Amino acid sequence: MGIFLASGDEIELIVNLVNTAYRGEGAGWTNETHLLQGPRTDAAEVGRLLNEGMILTFVDGGLLGCVYLQPQADALYMGLLSVRPDRQGAGIGKKLMGAAVDFARERGYGRIRITVLSRRPELIAWYERHGYVRTGEALPFPWGDRLELIVLERAILG
Repeated sequence: MGIFLASGDEIELIVNLVNTAYRGEGAGWTNETHLLQGPRTDAAEVGRLLNEGMILTFVDGGLLGCVYLQPQADALYMGLLSVRPDRQGAGIGKKLMGAAVDFARERGYGRIRITVLSRRPELIAWYERHGYVRTGEALPFPWGDRLELIVLERAILG
C-alpha cells in the first residue's frame, strides 16, 4: 500500500479510474454526468499529462486513486484528483492531497493551484475545507461554453 509515481504502464488503469470516478455508473459524489457527457479522459490525454507533469497513484491491491501534478512558473497545479467510487470517504483523496503538498514543499513551491467546475459547489466547499481559497479568477471551460472553472489556491508553508 502506498503512493507511487505513475509510469506509462498505468495509463489504461488511470483512464478507467478517472472515468469511473467522474462519469461512471455508480460514481460517488464526484459524478459529473449531470453537467457533462462522455468519458472524462482517454489514453492520449493521460499520456500527454504524464509528459507535462506527473501522476501520483494510491495503490492498495489495485489502483484506488490518482492525482495529476504539473509544475508551473509560480505554483504547482493539481488536477484529476480521483478515487475509486467504492473507496470514496476512506481518506484516499486526503492522502493524495497531502502527497501533493509534500511534493510542492520539497520542490520549493509556495502554492498549489486547482480549478473546479463552478457548478460543483459541493466540490468547491470540500477543497475549501482542506485549505484552498478562491482567488477570484474564473477561466472558461475548454470543452463547452456553458461552464467555467473557478481557480482556488492553497499556500504551502515551509
